[in-house]
Amino acid sequence: MDMKLAAALYLALATAANAQGLDGVALEGDMRKLVVHDAPKEVSAAPMQNPEGETATLSDWSGKHVLLNFWATWCAPCREEMPSLDALQTAMGGEAFEVVTLATGRNSVEGIEDFFAEVGVETLPIWLDPKQGIARDMAVLGLPITVLIDPEGREVARLTGDADWNAPEARAVIEEWTGAGS
Repeated sequence: MDMKLAAALYLALATAANAQGLDGVALEGDMRKLVVHDAPKEVSAAPMQNPEGETATLSDWSGKHVLLNFWATWCAPCREEMPSLDALQTAMGGEAFEVVTLATGRNSVEGIEDFFAEVGVETLPIWLDPKQGIARDMAVLGLPITVLIDPEGREVARLTGDADWNAPEARAVIEEWTGAGS
């Protein structure tokens, strides 16, 4: 096979892989902690609830790229991370992409509202996983944990610990993954 044909074939395969996930995305800065799975994983079907008592499951976001963040009001790294998630949602949230924050364990709605006010969060939703059913199903063993869920509702990557999700390298990953950078 000649070199031009081999290069074209490689580029075509890389482009197809990137269209399906995060293969080939440059992971720099905090994104070096992002673990991209070899194959997508199932997510929990357990319900979460909002402050009004309405329930939802992760399948309700089917068709969207979702950044799911597991956190708690007592989590110091979450306090650092949450404003960057809010900024990411403000900048990129919409029909194709959404940041979903899920307070896992004992977190009162009042405590969450106070937490959001203290750190300047204005756009993120409040979802609760009080009995940690979703966290348990998805093997969340510490906080914060951020999971990237593809439009088919499968986990494709996971980042353990906090990250600056509004940093240029994080936005580049999200843009590449969602196709917003194309």
